[in-house]
Amino acid sequence: MKYSFDIVGVSPVLQFFNHQQICQKPQHQGVEYIGTHKCTLDALIESVEPVPPKWNWDLDQVVDTVIQFWLNNSDSIGYWRSRLTDAGTDNLLVARVADIKALQSEFESLLGKNW
Repeated sequence: MKYSFDIVGVSPVLQFFNHQQICQKPQHQGVEYIGTHKCTLDALIESVEPVPPKWNWDLDQVVDTVIQFWLNNSDSIGYWRSRLTDAGTDNLLVARVADIKALQSEFESLLGKNW
């Protein structure tokens, strides 16, 4: 199974919490949004560690996906680190980790496609 990881933004803690509560619907199985107060590799890995058991994913592959993202996207990481710092302490860095097939299904549903 292949996985995807990407940083998607910065969000106030309460807004992220509300989004997580609303999005507990089964239509987006295999796609998780995680939040962390720090923009570090260790913090991101720690944030994704609870996800694989929920979806029966391979933890080592998910962690490797996060590490590969970190190694290959220094400009993006620097950008989001700055945005998180600018936003202040009541905000989280939000990232998405997903099974590639589930992510494709989520995008297709957003576009209204039934492929």
